[in-house]
Amino acid sequence: MNDAFILLVDDEQSILDMLETVLRKEGFTSILKVTTAEEALDACSDRRVDIIVLDVMLPGRSGIDAAPFLRQLTNAPILFLTARTSDFDKLTGFAVGGDDYITKPFNPLEVVARIRSQLRRYLVGTDVKRVEAVERRTPTIYNFGRFQVNEEAGELIVEGQSVTCPALVFQLLLFLCKNPNRIFGKSELYESVWGIDALNDDNTVMVHIHRIRERIEVDPSNPQFVVNVRGLGYKLIQKNTQGTANL
Repeated sequence: MNDAFILLVDDEQSILDMLETVLRKEGFTSILKVTTAEEALDACSDRRVDIIVLDVMLPGRSGIDAAPFLRQLTNAPILFLTARTSDFDKLTGFAVGGDDYITKPFNPLEVVARIRSQLRRYLVGTDVKRVEAVERRTPTIYNFGRFQVNEEAGELIVEGQSVTCPALVFQLLLFLCKNPNRIFGKSELYESVWGIDALNDDNTVMVHIHRIRERIEVDPSNPQFVVNVRGLGYKLIQKNTQGTANL
């Protein structure tokens, strides 16, 4: 994990330097610092990037505006940094492709913890040794009729078609597939999938549930698979023989 390539994007040089110092102390060695969205786009075009720490308020093109273009270049997790605190701003960040959100001022060690958490999930699907091992074994496929989830391949199939699925959206869906008909609170889902305490940030789970519904439901506004149990949380409904895993 410590050889992961980290792209830091912030127009405040002091923040870039602080994060680089802490990351290097934590053992990370491949770090690139840039100050504009254009430089970030160029970096993602030129090399493999494993995670992007992206400031929202950048000069010229903002981090929010740049995120969809970055997402076209890489599936690497995007962790937003911002001084804004409103729920609307957070929801906007997730809607354009962000995977996590940290508000300034922040504890740099929290940023490191979140980077590690994101990398643990993202690198599962990109590690060559894991891919080679997967090719030698029969895949585990969770079948829910309309859609199937191939755990080893990291693939979502909906009505016979492969559907693009960001890393954490896939991990959340996979977790629900492994636990059908069980109700999970938002904090429990966050801690199970993101690997860290929820910190009272329910919006992250809500946005990712919405992303799942956009992919697997016939009508995301009237979900039949991932449903909300009022006051308790969410569950993935298993009907009849659906939800079985082919081992």
